[in-house]
Amino acid sequence: QVQLVESGGGLVQAGGSLRLSCAASGRTFGNYAMGWFRQAPGKEREFVANINWSGATTYYADSVKGRFTISRGNAKNTVYLQMNSLKPEDTAVYYCAAGRLSGNPLAYNYWGQGTQVTVSS
Repeated sequence: QVQLVESGGGLVQAGGSLRLSCAASGRTFGNYAMGWFRQAPGKEREFVANINWSGATTYYADSVKGRFTISRGNAKNTVYLQMNSLKPEDTAVYYCAAGRLSGNPLAYNYWGQGTQVTVSS
């Protein structure tokens, strides 16, 4: 079992930065790939970024490539999403998830409760 708790969301102006954190409980955190997804009102949940168990492999959605960076600290059971050059279209609830390395949310077994990110223009 893995329990996930996100933090770090908030309100930021366009062009600003935020760093999301996802703290995991459970001794098997290091066995899972971790992903960040987001969901805007009226839209489906979409893939943002993911990272494999060791941190050596990462993937990003085209919409965030070059602006967002995913990382993980297995010793701290935490995964991060550094978001720079934020745009109003990045506004969404951001979720972290643990599972298989995939852009498909169905590949993830465990989900956090989400943290709101709002980018004002």
